[in-house]
Amino acid sequence: MERRNFLLSAGLLTAFGALSGSGFSAIGSTISQQGTGPENDPMKQMLLPSKPPLDPNGGMAIRTWVRSAMTNGLYSSVETAVAPKVMGPAPHWHKELDELMLVLEGTASILMGNEVVTVEAGGWHLRPRMIKHTFWNASDKPLRFMDMYFNQPFEEYLERVFYELTPENGFPDGSEAKEKEHERLREKFGLMSSPDAWDERQEIATRYGLK
Repeated sequence: MERRNFLLSAGLLTAFGALSGSGFSAIGSTISQQGTGPENDPMKQMLLPSKPPLDPNGGMAIRTWVRSAMTNGLYSSVETAVAPKVMGPAPHWHKELDELMLVLEGTASILMGNEVVTVEAGGWHLRPRMIKHTFWNASDKPLRFMDMYFNQPFEEYLERVFYELTPENGFPDGSEAKEKEHERLREKFGLMSSPDAWDERQEIATRYGLK
């Protein structure tokens, strides 16, 4: 399936699930690939029951909804919650990953290249590969959005960073072990950033009064 057509199809499916009160369902014949073998089988039906909105716990949290393995490696979807006045990651770009955001609650501020855009609840934002970007919540209310990832299991990167590289698991903040694992993950997932990315992140945080 062409990249453009799949972005549209998968985005519409996720929008249906996010905006409906009964969760997300997809029929196996809706999207399929050409070819033979397990990796090219039509996707099976999935039903993801609705859950309470994700709590950012004063910072940022993620919750995976659709795993890449559920869609033959084509697509995954992760819910992200960001507390008020919280900065996102350092500016970065992806070699191969396209991201599509649907804002569910609040207002997302997004850096794209050198431009800052804002997306209100109900709005969409496409972040194509190879464009520097980051996001933050500059408002006094929680931000919650669905990020959709195409042709890469990026939920695995996020789950590793958020929930596995912790002091309790032998990765103290600032440790060599944690930095080496971050480097390995960045290489595996084609995550790139400039040498001054953290300085740029701090400049954004200072400008908007973020933590």
